[in-house]
Amino acid sequence: MAWQGSPPLEDRPTAQQAHEHGGAARWIPALVITTSLFFLWGMANNLNDILIAQFKKAFTLSDFGTSFVQQVFYFGYFAFAIPASVVLRRFGYKAAIVTGLLLYGAGALLFYPAAAVSMYELFLLALFVIAAGLAFLETSANPLMTELGDPRTATRRLNWAQAANPLGAITGILVGRNFILSGIEHDEATLAGMNAAAREAFYRNEVQAIATPYLAIAVVVLLFAIAAAFTAFPRNTAARVDEGAIGGAIGGAGGGAGGKERFADLLRHPRLIGAVIAQFCYVGAQVGLWSYTIRYAQGGLGWTERQGADMLFVSLALFAGGRFVGTTLMTWIAPARLLTIFAAISAVLAATAALVGGHVGLYALVATSFFMSIQFPTIFALGVETLGSLRRLGSSLIIMAIIGGAVLTGLIGFVSDRAGIAAAMLVPAACFVVVLGYSLRARAWK
Repeated sequence: MAWQGSPPLEDRPTAQQAHEHGGAARWIPALVITTSLFFLWGMANNLNDILIAQFKKAFTLSDFGTSFVQQVFYFGYFAFAIPASVVLRRFGYKAAIVTGLLLYGAGALLFYPAAAVSMYELFLLALFVIAAGLAFLETSANPLMTELGDPRTATRRLNWAQAANPLGAITGILVGRNFILSGIEHDEATLAGMNAAAREAFYRNEVQAIATPYLAIAVVVLLFAIAAAFTAFPRNTAARVDEGAIGGAIGGAGGGAGGKERFADLLRHPRLIGAVIAQFCYVGAQVGLWSYTIRYAQGGLGWTERQGADMLFVSLALFAGGRFVGTTLMTWIAPARLLTIFAAISAVLAATAALVGGHVGLYALVATSFFMSIQFPTIFALGVETLGSLRRLGSSLIIMAIIGGAVLTGLIGFVSDRAGIAAAMLVPAACFVVVLGYSLRARAWK
């Protein structure tokens, strides 16, 4: 994730709803499928980081050119947030999950014709379709986990399900490293010395390497779609939610009666508005750092693409470890204060990557992931803490800020093309300064 860590929902099923939905044993098949969704979208998100390195080589792209992978992907999330929420409310969990899996599978299948014609734009279309599917899955899976069993254990179930997300992210990196990245890298002089046929064969082989893993992913995802179609799911309570709400991790909503007035009410909450800005910057920093870790290792140290992928793997492992450590520390340290500490360290590490470079810069870049771990959920929690009845609508506004992953990744690529990949790390460093500023002011705002 790309963006990682969907926040737990505040609204839990009532005892009456739990009785209506039956015992936990009844929902074991649905529970297995839903937990698997967290794994599947984690894998898709972080495969993008591998694709950026592969597309740069296979299509001889600039860093800004490769940033369209994330720009298109996160725009797909953004564009399909509201449709996903509408389908969930009107037709229920099963329809939303099956639709999401079908879109995910269709997007993965599009990698085959894209590779056959060696067209970068068609790959981008495929990624957009995958992201559309993930918007449906993320919108559905988070609220669904709260309904699959005893409402008293809803938070625990959701946290266990979310643990599958970083496992999927790590799997995506391993799949990309071993089955997409060939390890064959030619410098410009070597490529210039090849005849046209040999050079064309090299580029074609690199493009073809992308298709097979995604075809395998498509088969797995479509099998899950078939299984979900024949699985019983609870009737979602989202239909009873007010029209201003956006359910799940990415959801969207329309405006019901009074929707405009409620949205206007949000503007009177500076802590929420600050959270939206901070989340935009945080997600942009996270996505940008992971997207260009391989590029940083190659450009700054001359490492191979697979060595760079290994460092990306370490980054994700540190991210997972940081989440565990950070959550534990919150027992003794107030969340806002811990966010201040982690954001400040992140800013220093990203600035070190930008200004020092070399091995020190790379290790600082990788270490940043540990301190990014708690930032998304903590910004989220602080932003909605004082909203009362506006919490759902405010939550949706913060979640929509993930579009920062598209905008700021493009900016990092733009700066890299003009000033170098190391200097481009000043962009995420500045983003962490914004998060730091928010953490310092959050408690003073209402």
